[in-house]
Amino acid sequence: MTPHVTIIGAGLGGLTLARVLHVHGIPATVYEAEASPTERAQGGMLDIHDYNGQLALRAADLMDEFRSLILDGRQAMRILDRDGAVLFDGPDDGTGGRPEVQRGELRQILLDSLPAGTVRWGHKVSRTRALGEGRHEVAFADGTTVVTNLLVGADGAWSRVRPLLSTATPAYTGRSFVETYLFDSDTRHPAAAKAVGGGSMLALAPGKGIQAHREKGDTLHTYVALTAPQEWFDAVDFTDAAAAAARIAGEFDGWAPELTALITDSDAGPVPRPLYALPIGHRWARVPGVTLLGDAAHLAAPNGEGANLAMYDGAELGAALAAHPDDVETALASYEQAMFPRGAEAAADGTQLHEYLFGDDAPHGLVAAFTDPERTP
Repeated sequence: MTPHVTIIGAGLGGLTLARVLHVHGIPATVYEAEASPTERAQGGMLDIHDYNGQLALRAADLMDEFRSLILDGRQAMRILDRDGAVLFDGPDDGTGGRPEVQRGELRQILLDSLPAGTVRWGHKVSRTRALGEGRHEVAFADGTTVVTNLLVGADGAWSRVRPLLSTATPAYTGRSFVETYLFDSDTRHPAAAKAVGGGSMLALAPGKGIQAHREKGDTLHTYVALTAPQEWFDAVDFTDAAAAAARIAGEFDGWAPELTALITDSDAGPVPRPLYALPIGHRWARVPGVTLLGDAAHLAAPNGEGANLAMYDGAELGAALAAHPDDVETALASYEQAMFPRGAEAAADGTQLHEYLFGDDAPHGLVAAFTDPERTP
């Protein structure tokens, strides 16, 4: 019989695993560093793909709940040049396989689907260590510990479980995002709202871009991309919101004002988001009693697949454990054998996507990829 599963991290991947295990009657406990589910904002919009993320939700028996979260029209996408001219405008005709939902709402339906007490909040991992024979000890910052026969690291980029399996650490990709928000955009920021349109907008040039998405409540959520060393961002004083916004906007001097307004008119202070990645094809030799999923296993630069892959990993791992209740090692080995190439392929595709977005031919290479059926962005 499959032992009680210890999951580190209550992100989408860890919660999907816990839910699929629950569907199959396998007990699990999720330990999360955050003090509560509302301790911090959970990010913005996610497009949940019909070939991985939705399959995971189907395995979790949560498709009806998921459909109730879908925001109509948000699959629309347009590509602009620096002058604000529309180079590509793809409407949301309702037939696409990537419906958009709010990340926080998606996380909540997963939390609501678990038995009370499954998630233990306020448990920040300080270290992990092997005890032999597939057993591991997890020590928390509050001084408590737990010993488990089956440990899953779903704890993201800086996983405390990963060192049990691999010496790999994330490396800076050479690019960062800076996050901004405009609220009540149609009323208070009409020019920017018109530029973004009803879904997502990408205004691109070699090495940089302004990427925005229309969220719920008339909110425009923007990720400004800049290719620059970490030291460049370290020199920006992000505690001075106005000065930081002006410094970032200065890198887009001469761009259309409705685009730079997404930076300078932000209703929240700009937040730097440096991008890190594990080596493409990251893998490890089978270690009894422990595995990883999501970013802990195959962190890559943002490419639209991260959350989907984490959920799919969680669902596939849950299914493998349910299929081999008396042979955990067979379950973990079969899961990893499929997960390694899946993560490597997504990371490689993401590298190609970033070349379309920020390469020497931006934005025209991306436009060509969307309009040429022989090419796929």
